[in-house]
Amino acid sequence: MQIAKVRGTVVSTYKEPSLRGVKFLLLQFLDEEGQLLPKYEVAADTVGAGMDEWVLVTMGSAARQVADSNTRPIDAMVVGIIDTVSVDNHVLYSKKDQYR
Repeated sequence: MQIAKVRGTVVSTYKEPSLRGVKFLLLQFLDEEGQLLPKYEVAADTVGAGMDEWVLVTMGSAARQVADSNTRPIDAMVVGIIDTVSVDNHVLYSKKDQYR
C-alpha cells in the first residue's frame, strides 16, 4: 500500500458497464516526509474519501481483492482513510488537525 492525498474527482459518463456506480478519485502520492510527489493515480474509492484527505491506496492485483472488485478492470483502490501518521514519535499528519 501507499499513502496519497485526494486531489480531486474523476467523472466518466461513458465507461465499462461493470464500473457503473464506482466513484473515482484523483490521488497524488506522498513521500516519507509527507511531501507531495509528482506522481498521480486514478483510484476507485470504496471508503468515501473526500478532498485533501490522506488515504491508503492499493494497486495491481491487490486492488481486485476488495469485495465486488474482482471482476472489474480496476488497477488502484482506496482502501482506507488515514487518521494519523507518526514517524519517529513525530506526528506527520493528523486528520483532526487538518480541519482546525
